[in-house]
Amino acid sequence: MDLTEKQLSCKNIYSGRVVKLDVCDVELPQGKSGIREVVRHSGGAAVLYVKDNKILLVKQYRFPYGKELYEIPAGKLNKGEDPMAAAARELTEETGCIAKSLKRLCEVYPSPGYTDEIIYVYLAEEVTQSEQHLDEDEFINTCYMDINEVLCLIEQGKICDAKTLAAVYKYLYSNKIYLK
Repeated sequence: MDLTEKQLSCKNIYSGRVVKLDVCDVELPQGKSGIREVVRHSGGAAVLYVKDNKILLVKQYRFPYGKELYEIPAGKLNKGEDPMAAAARELTEETGCIAKSLKRLCEVYPSPGYTDEIIYVYLAEEVTQSEQHLDEDEFINTCYMDINEVLCLIEQGKICDAKTLAAVYKYLYSNKIYLK
């Protein structure tokens, strides 16, 4: 069975600084009609950096969840921006780290049921330290956390960020690191 849904029409309901909301009429695979609400997002780029078996994390307050979260450094893509360039920019802005090279780890679809956002995840290599250059509305603490501690926090449900989970597990799998 072909699962494709055909877009019949689409109307933009909201356009903000970060997202747009479209409501689309679609034809479902069996021929009936349906409605899809789609949050349009320019995408993001994220960076995993591991030094001496420790992962560089940022901690910041996330308003939608009402609490501080540990995450790998990441940010929104500017219109037309190359994801790898955005990843390098975000790593430096948020942590002061400058990567000589970035290697693609994976792409993450954070919530494909309602958004078209794609987060491009990279691994930073050959990093030097400089200074943070945070945006005016950005408040971030950074830390290096042992991989085992990161895994414990994931297992305890204290690190839940999708891009961070994907990056950590992809890194461990790709490097054949199996921790107990």
